[in-house]
Amino acid sequence: MELQESGSSLAGILRPFKKFMTESGIMDTDQVAFYGCPGTCTPFIELLTYATRDLPFEYIFVPRLDESSAKVLKPVPHVGMQVTSHAPETFDPKVIVVMGGLAMPNEPVTAEMVQETIAGYDAKIVGICFMDMFRRAGWVEKIAFDMVINAQIDPVEVWK
Repeated sequence: MELQESGSSLAGILRPFKKFMTESGIMDTDQVAFYGCPGTCTPFIELLTYATRDLPFEYIFVPRLDESSAKVLKPVPHVGMQVTSHAPETFDPKVIVVMGGLAMPNEPVTAEMVQETIAGYDAKIVGICFMDMFRRAGWVEKIAFDMVINAQIDPVEVWK
């Protein structure tokens, strides 16, 4: 993989993601599945889907790799995109987004487990992480990502 662009702030994450989704070639009503950690990845998934809410895709959250627990994301007026309690009627994603939280050392997920889970889908693979997590965990060499967005949160400053 080669560096394609560099940005900053939330726009540096959201704009390339929306551009990829717009240019991905997937069709209206196709599914976009986000595999991530419950709680910690969920707010970022809701933010990413909010940034692409005008695109005609069905967005699905898969907790870790448990596709049987997948839930649909929907817009909630005056709130944003939210994970619902509804399971998708079918599951055949055309874009798979792997969240970097899965690569954290305390998560019971390996790159091989991710690859085995997603191997059966004819889908584009996007990785979204912070602080070089995919590279540090060795996942870039093990998962055939079409694109990786790696954001830095450094420094974090707290003022009182």
